[in-house]
Amino acid sequence: MRALLLALPEKGKRMWSAQDVARDQVRRQANGLDVAAVAEKVAEAAVRERETAEQLRGNGSFYEFEMDRERLAAIWLAKHAEWQRVRDLMIAAGWSVYEPEQDAQGSVWAREREERLAGALAAQAASGERQGEEADELRAEVRLSAAPSRLIQTVASRAGLRPSQVLAQLAEQIVVAEDGTVSVPPFTPSW
Repeated sequence: MRALLLALPEKGKRMWSAQDVARDQVRRQANGLDVAAVAEKVAEAAVRERETAEQLRGNGSFYEFEMDRERLAAIWLAKHAEWQRVRDLMIAAGWSVYEPEQDAQGSVWAREREERLAGALAAQAASGERQGEEADELRAEVRLSAAPSRLIQTVASRAGLRPSQVLAQLAEQIVVAEDGTVSVPPFTPSW
């Protein structure tokens, strides 16, 4: 599910940058690896970075997911840099294995990604809710003859409302009987 969420657009742009994708993947994949295994990942990422850059320049074919070439090349560039950062951190700190919780910078980036993800999901939910509400709304242009028009304008003026607000309140009061007749019980338009 995480992979699907990474691709969700946020107002026409990608939610996570190539660096975000690389940092998230490296953080998860490096968990529990020793320095030698991380060094192998650095070498693998260097090869993939070079291959994707060559394919980008030479219009080679990509066998990975249907992803634009620039994005894939940027992700491998970022993965190579992140694997190097993890390797250098492990060597400098003297860690025998990588534990994401001990990586202060990686933890900050992970929290930032999770916050952006939560914000994007909340915005998406709010947008869906607004769209649902808008789907239930009815917008109509009403043309009234002179007498009903003057009556609605008078009521609106007395209530301090616009004529459209009076009509909306009038519509909210409609009662439909079982035989299909429509009526409106007496009410006073108000703010």
